[in-house]
Amino acid sequence: MTGTRGNLLPVYVLADESGSMGPYIQDLNRGLAALHEALLGEPMAAAKVRFSILGFADDVHERLRLADLRRENELPALYARGRTSYHAAFTTLHRRIPQDVQALKAEGYAVHRPAVFFLSDGQPTDESWLDAYELLIDRNRTPGAPNIIACGIGQVEAATIVQVATQQEYGFGAMGGVDLGAAIAQFCTALTKSIVESGRALGSAQPELVVQQPAGFRMAIDVV
Repeated sequence: MTGTRGNLLPVYVLADESGSMGPYIQDLNRGLAALHEALLGEPMAAAKVRFSILGFADDVHERLRLADLRRENELPALYARGRTSYHAAFTTLHRRIPQDVQALKAEGYAVHRPAVFFLSDGQPTDESWLDAYELLIDRNRTPGAPNIIACGIGQVEAATIVQVATQQEYGFGAMGGVDLGAAIAQFCTALTKSIVESGRALGSAQPELVVQQPAGFRMAIDVV
């Protein structure tokens, strides 16, 4: 777009930090570190992305906000703690995303619809999360309402992942018998590829969100 500093895609990793993630949280931290290293090797794509990490349990801890990964020495760590409040996760995003989009626009950027990469290993421990979720994705009520790519591992049900993903093709569940540490590594690999390809696309004549299916995952299909 003319008259702007360039195009940006805000990307949010919304990661489950509940207690059940304890044995695997370091796999996730290592995966995100590998993502950072890969993006440093793709500076043209990385320049198009602003990266945030939010860990959710009983509440949400914002680990990183709107970072240009080319300027980060290392990424902050996630920690296992508490229960699995989807309500807290989506309420925080609803508050955060419109502020972030407005801040980037104020800096002179053309901002594309944010992408949220959601990872959880368990069912939500609260029943009110759907109201918060519906508000977050409602494009009439939430400026910059995001696309959500949902990946489920462990005990989370396919039906839940289908509900969280904003399009059916954005919902993925780890195949039965897959080691959870390996599944998390594949999630991070797919996230890296998605960010790189989306960043490249933003610099082209046909900008688009590119979503890579993680190896060892299948598309989450609800039971009717």
